[in-house]
Amino acid sequence: MFDKPIEMKQYTITIPDDEEFNFIELIKSLSYITNIEKNSILDIPEEHKQLVRERIEKYKNSPESYMTWEDIENKLKLD
Repeated sequence: MFDKPIEMKQYTITIPDDEEFNFIELIKSLSYITNIEKNSILDIPEEHKQLVRERIEKYKNSPESYMTWEDIENKLKLD
């Protein structure tokens, strides 16, 4: 009586920049493709992540040694 819903899948595929156009054209030629969406990959280096973790830990250990955003704004207004 009711149509069964169509299940859809998504994949992330990594391709070289110089092959992007060819790949997209190939995918467009497939009739069952419903959407092509470009996403950029943001890869944060591990050393940056570690630096942020260290700063968070430092703050947790002595939050009183840091200024609030309100204090910073007030200081900037005075300068």
